Formats: sequence, structure tokens, C-alpha cells
Amino acid sequence: MTVADLEPSKLLSTICARRLGRNLEILPSCASTNDEVAVRARAGAEEGLLIVAEEQTSGRGRRGRTWHSPPGENLYFSLLLRPGLPASLAAPVTLVAGAALATSLKVLGFSLRLKWPNDVLLDTSHGPLKVAGILTEMASEGDRVRHLVLGVGINVNSQSFPDDLATRATSLCLARGQRVDRGEVLAAFVHAFEPSYDDFLANGPTAALAQWNQFALLGQPCSVDRGRDRIEGTAEAVDESGALLIRTATGDLISVHAGEINWLFPSWC
Repeated sequence: MTVADLEPSKLLSTICARRLGRNLEILPSCASTNDEVAVRARAGAEEGLLIVAEEQTSGRGRRGRTWHSPPGENLYFSLLLRPGLPASLAAPVTLVAGAALATSLKVLGFSLRLKWPNDVLLDTSHGPLKVAGILTEMASEGDRVRHLVLGVGINVNSQSFPDDLATRATSLCLARGQRVDRGEVLAAFVHAFEPSYDDFLANGPTAALAQWNQFALLGQPCSVDRGRDRIEGTAEAVDESGALLIRTATGDLISVHAGEINWLFPSWC
């Protein structure tokens, strides 16, 4: 059953975009909105398809982790993108989305941080806690992108979390002290993302990266496990390829495009 704040006709009237989200599906339940969009992408769906679910039974995050997706509380949605780029240039789309999400939530009155590569943190009295995550999955053909599925999960109205998340996650509702309209949050994201995505396609990632850096949680010690290698240092910047730049104790600057990141926040986090 769809709750009123995700009623399709209401959403379509509030999503102020030229093409992204104009083809909209609201599902009462699905395994994963990313999987639903991927099926339709393979069947030839056009760029801009937006699928939203009231519940995900197998929601997932980065590196195969489970995304907590209870019914009727939060936002779980995926967008179909067909950027027509070389596969090697697609990685910054996650940063474009992160910057757009942080910007849209700031407009709604929240204070955000972005943690590379795909986490959105909400400033709280207990330090920054995770409120949203982004999962971008690519299908390629040769060295070109066939399509991207941009999946976003936002903890909007959850009041509690499983024990393994309770000290690391929060919701917009907990921060504001009252229920938040999910349709408003979704429309604000699409409104912020579409022009940033179009600028990225036309001009590259420079503007989106500058926007991302306004919210970036940098200057923090971290370690990265890449197979048998382990890199330790300070997260210094993110470059235009989407890589995290880590400054080691010896002064070397290492680019990290993938790996298991462990952030060693100060005790107040």
C-alpha cells in the first residue's frame, strides 16, 4: 500500500524536472529498486525512469551490504541514466548524486557531510551519523556505458534501527523531531540532481566536484584495504576521476579508486 506522501500523481506534480522522473513507478514492495530498474533498462527503457518502493526485501549497499529497508518509513529509489560516456569516465556520477542530495537536504534545513565514496551523514549531537547511501551500478558494452542505475536510500522517518546500526545511523525525522514528507525529499533531490548531471555530461565533473567538496568530510585519518595491500594516511581530497587522495605518513599522495575504506574518526564521532 502506498502512503499518501508517495502518491504518484502528487509526486509527478512536484518533481520539477525536464526528463528525470517523468516516467515514474511506485512499487509497494520489491527486492531492490536497482534490480527493477536494471530489468527495465535491459528491455530498452529510456533515461529518466524512476522507480520508488515502499519496501525493499533485499535492499543492498556498497560491497554487497544489506540496506535496512522497512516498509512505509523511508525513501528507496533508483534512476535509470544513459550518459553515453566511456566506462572509465562514469565513476564521478556517484559524487554528482551525493552533492545533489546534500544540497537538496540543506535546502530543507538539514546539516550534512559527505563521506567518500557514497555515504551521506547528518550532523547530530553525537557527531555525524549516516542518513543516506548511494549505490551506482553500471552495465557496459565494450568500453562504453550502456546504462547506469543510480540507487539512493534515505532514512527519512525511521524511529529506530537494528542493534548493528543503532550507533551509526539516524533519520531526518529524528533530527527534526517530526515526520518528514518523503515526496518533498524526493522532488528536492531530482530538482537538484538533473542540472548537475546535465552539466557533468556537458562539461565534466569540475562543478559537481566543487559542490561535493563543500560538504566533504576530509582531513580524517583512514585506512584502505586493497587485496593484500593496506594504505594508511589522511583523506586529503577527491580528484576529477572520483578517486580519494590519501596522504601517507611518508608524504606520498596515493589515488584510491576502490577498496575497503576504514575511517578512523575522532572519538566525538
